[in-house]
Amino acid sequence: MRLLILGTGGMAANHAEQFAKIPGVRIVAGVDTRADQLATFADRFAIPHRFTSLERALDWGAFDAVTNVTPDAAHHPTTLPLLGAGKHVLCEKPLATNAAHADEMAAAAARAGVVAMVNLTYRNVPALQQAAQMVAAGAIGTLRHFEASYLQSWLTQPAWGHWDREQQWLWRLSTAHGSKGVLGDVGIHILDFATFAAGLDVADISCRLATFDKAPGGRIGDYVLDANDSATMQLRLANGALGTVTASRFATGHLNDLRLRLHGDRGALDVAFEKGKSRLSACLAPDLEAALWRRVPCPPVPTVYRRFIAAIRGEGPAIPDFARAARLQALLDRAEESAAQEARALPI
Repeated sequence: MRLLILGTGGMAANHAEQFAKIPGVRIVAGVDTRADQLATFADRFAIPHRFTSLERALDWGAFDAVTNVTPDAAHHPTTLPLLGAGKHVLCEKPLATNAAHADEMAAAAARAGVVAMVNLTYRNVPALQQAAQMVAAGAIGTLRHFEASYLQSWLTQPAWGHWDREQQWLWRLSTAHGSKGVLGDVGIHILDFATFAAGLDVADISCRLATFDKAPGGRIGDYVLDANDSATMQLRLANGALGTVTASRFATGHLNDLRLRLHGDRGALDVAFEKGKSRLSACLAPDLEAALWRRVPCPPVPTVYRRFIAAIRGEGPAIPDFARAARLQALLDRAEESAAQEARALPI
């Protein structure tokens, strides 16, 4: 399997490291408009072919699949020509920056008949996969209530670097640089986390967004810091279950933590992913009256990188696919629309 990496900043190193572990996969080329960045990355991972434009890489064409690690706004214009050329694509999330573009990409993937998956990283969490299986098997009965959160604190401490000095963080705070804020960056993860485990579509959604003052004049250099920093959402699922979903970069005390509680009429599940480890607890009969929670063992699951290659080889399903990512993008668009309406509401 000959793989091309499109975009060599940020997450690209993780992609290169993970794909290099898979037998039979060769990273044959890299693409980046920044020649120096591309050279450094390609040297580090011994990538033989380097292109400063996607067009040149497509003209060369000696690759089977692509992992697209470009910024959010570049996903749509770069993925469409790859699909048109019949290449399999793993795209970073979100699939696009609006539902219309995401729908176009999903339709193009269906026409091309290739494997087209999106990197919703937290599908790799064992506790989430086990919870989804238990819900589908009826372990908690009918879902009635849920609570989900994705909490980060990189705007309050420098564990991953200084957000006010480094481009990899600054662009995420600026809509002019393609950011959809915390809603687009991690909101998509927690929406997928919750609805995948619940096994239900969303009937309606409401949202409030907040952008906080972080620098004098609301900008640092060329970066206007106007992207949202915190989001709170209310969801009603297809069966009428109600729940809340929150995401924030100001959640002091949490580095990168996801949490989900699912409450049914016959039991409940608590999914946690904290400090890189997951756990699952359940309150099921006969423990309901005592409200006793017990740990549930969770077998390991393959990474999205291995699932992508397996799907190309016909050894597994292409999940999560572009169609799923497009539905999530529609949720993000509706959430933004709801937040804009709420912003015009009269204060009490």
